[in-house]
Amino acid sequence: HAGYDTMLKTLGGNLVEFIGNLDALHSYLALSYQEMNAPSFRVEMADDGKMLLHYYSDRKGLYHIVPGIIEAVGRDFFNSKVTMTVLNQSEEDERTGKKEHVVFLVKQTKQARGTGNQNHSSPREVGVLQRYICVKGCLSNTNGTVCLIYIPGSLQCTFSPCYPNKLWMEETTFCNAFPFHIVFGEDLKVRQTGVNIQKFVPGLQASNTTLDQYFTIIHPQVTFTIESIRKFINSQFVLKSYKDKHTTLKLRGQMLWMESLRCMLYLCSPKLRSLQELKDVGLHLADLAQHDVTRDLVLLNQQRLAEMELTNQLERKKEELRILSKHLEAEKQKTETLLYAMLPRHIANQLKDGKSVEAGDFEVCTILFSDVVTFTNICAACEPIDIVHMLNSMYSKFDRLTNIHDIYKVETIGDAYMVVGGVPVPTDTHAVRVANFALGMRVAAREVTNPITGKPIQIRVGLHTGPVLAGVVGEKMPRYCLFGDTVNTASRMESHGLPDHIHLSPSTYRCLKDAGFNIQKRGQIEVKGKGQMNTYFLLGNLLVSEDSIMGRNCLHTEDSQCQSNKGNEPNDENYKKGRLSPGLHGGTDSRI
Repeated sequence: HAGYDTMLKTLGGNLVEFIGNLDALHSYLALSYQEMNAPSFRVEMADDGKMLLHYYSDRKGLYHIVPGIIEAVGRDFFNSKVTMTVLNQSEEDERTGKKEHVVFLVKQTKQARGTGNQNHSSPREVGVLQRYICVKGCLSNTNGTVCLIYIPGSLQCTFSPCYPNKLWMEETTFCNAFPFHIVFGEDLKVRQTGVNIQKFVPGLQASNTTLDQYFTIIHPQVTFTIESIRKFINSQFVLKSYKDKHTTLKLRGQMLWMESLRCMLYLCSPKLRSLQELKDVGLHLADLAQHDVTRDLVLLNQQRLAEMELTNQLERKKEELRILSKHLEAEKQKTETLLYAMLPRHIANQLKDGKSVEAGDFEVCTILFSDVVTFTNICAACEPIDIVHMLNSMYSKFDRLTNIHDIYKVETIGDAYMVVGGVPVPTDTHAVRVANFALGMRVAAREVTNPITGKPIQIRVGLHTGPVLAGVVGEKMPRYCLFGDTVNTASRMESHGLPDHIHLSPSTYRCLKDAGFNIQKRGQIEVKGKGQMNTYFLLGNLLVSEDSIMGRNCLHTEDSQCQSNKGNEPNDENYKKGRLSPGLHGGTDSRI
């Protein structure tokens, strides 16, 4: 179910070969699963032809699952019925502790496939059988024999190899062809070595030298004896030299027991993963036999390592770009915040997109000017830094009020502060919004201290309503400016006003008289450039509390939170009724 069946099916052509290669598969898997503690399997064919399975494990009590697994393998992979019985169970001492050793008797019988009458073959099987008989006849002239075993529903071919009477190979040729082999006896004395083993492990070929003097077994973790090695003969053995710590050589290969000579052949090659490891142990590719796949593995793995390094570099660059993009976005936000503080948002967005901004006519809006009373005297008597602190404190409070009442701050020049309602976004409640803002300015100014007297400062405020022309002026530090007689008249209302008073023009008065405001008539005055005008003083709002006008429910929150409420700010309908939205400014309604 996990997809290992394809790998398992390639281990061997019969059950004996399958079991004999399980340890090699476990050794391969252990490269990926470092904590893997796999058992070991070894098949022994008894003199009477019986198959014995030797099972070794560091974990006791798990041998009960072995029969079920082997029976399933025989059934699914080899169409055989396998039965297993325990012949012997013992514990044996190894390097890592006691290993459980269980010997099973394995009986294997072939099963016919299909259902119904299984003693008859299909026409297809008969044709295949005839072809195999012809193949057997053709091969019968060779020294080897191909035997055909026919079972209804299954055709299998077994091969019996033939061996020469003598080995047609010179000793020197063998040692050169397998430069990293070692032959040692039951007493671990070295009988023969390959040429490169002698080159990189000097003294190994000396008389009375035992293999465990120069090498230790890394895998499997067993004691260095012939008996232990034969128990795990199917495992891949990894040996490590420990004579020279700077050039440790690891060998990986298989053990082959030669019964007639009572010697063990360790056919191996260096265990290398990269060209760097090849260099570290002092080897070259020329030291590896040309038939040794270690050459290809090293080169392929080197290519894989290079690709992995390239991938890692790309990942690092990707992460760097992500961080830079994050920082760039933060800087962009700062730039946009600064830009939106200088220009209306939709105007700024047009300029960012490279579009030209056409000047626009606004039929009606309300403009406010304010200045600080006796500001010239304050400047003459104070240090410049004191003036800066005073203005910064005052303007910060005013700026907050512009967010609350959703009006546009045009500019500040010295102590002069200019805002407009109904521009750049037209609204029917422009006069009410600016009037409420003016009332808030007067309250906020009382919280700012005169650096000379230590008393609250006083401001003059003037409002006028009328048409204007608005547009962006300049390319370097562009500003959104207002033009027209309405601007001049609003400035005259401020300059002809009184300290701590909000001076209204006749047009602004007409917009506010029915909106719930407390307005006092000033009378007719001479206005420079305008002649005689009937003007008024705004005293308060009869329908809205001071807390609502000041937005004091936002005093203990971040300004950004107040700013985020702009989408929920007082709508025109509420302003027409002379009140602010309770959702933003609270539900109190104390009179001013």
